[in-house]
Parts: sequence; C-alpha cells; structure tokens
Amino acid sequence: MASKVELVVEVKSPAEKLWTAMRESTELFPKIFPEQYKSIETVEGDGKSAGTVRLIKYTEGVPMVTFAKEKVEVADDEKKVVSYSVVDGELVSFYKNFRVTVQVTDKGADGGGAVVNWTMDFAGRRVRRPSIHPSMSTVIVTCCLPCSPI
Repeated sequence: MASKVELVVEVKSPAEKLWTAMRESTELFPKIFPEQYKSIETVEGDGKSAGTVRLIKYTEGVPMVTFAKEKVEVADDEKKVVSYSVVDGELVSFYKNFRVTVQVTDKGADGGGAVVNWTMDFAGRRVRRPSIHPSMSTVIVTCCLPCSPI
C-alpha cells in the first residue's frame, strides 16, 4: 500500500540561500549536524545531478537507520526541487520504494523567507516495519535548521 507524508515549513532565510545550503549538503550537513550524520559521500556522479548516488552514514542517535544509499532522480536548480530514492540501507528492507522530494519556494517578493515542501512517498513491504513518523524530527532538523538566518 502506497503512502505519502508531507511537511510544509515556512522559514526566515531567503529561498536561494536555503537552496544553496541544501545543494551543498554532502559537505555541509555532516559539519552542521554531527549529531545526525557521520558522513555523506558521493559514490556515483557529480554529487548534485540526476543519477548521482550518495552514501549517508548516520550516527547512533538517528532512529531506524545506520546508513542509506540514495539516488538523485530529479535535480532542478531553476525550480529549486530535488527528488531522490533510497536504493540501499535498512529502509529498503521495510519499504519497496522510498522517495523524497524537497522543493524550496520564495515566501514573498522581498526575499524575506521561503517555504520548504518536503514530501515522502513510500510503499511498505509485507513485514512489520517501524512507523515513519519518528523520522520526521530528523527531517525538521535537517531541512529547517539550515534555513535559519546565518
């Protein structure tokens, strides 16, 4: 059965600043979120374009997962949208497909903020699997804290 979880958050940072931080997440997130990420490395591609595969190693404090390998499906800098599928890791044993899409839009014409729309589409396997909702706190911290004015 396919499911969808969506989170929409308004932030104070300009959309362009947030988008740049998200596009630099391979290098940036382990530095600013060491309590969540041990490392993020590009294993295929250039690290940003569609087709890129990244290996994410999580710290012991992150629920459900120790690592995930994700493949970038869509990367559109003009529309500020990125979409990726998890292709390896613990989530693959629980979910047939697990796809995340993040889009950043300007909140207003004055550049005084942004709206982050984070969508997770997934279909479970016929095994007992953990609730997806505990991972939402990780999403909020990862996607929204870099949005704060720096």
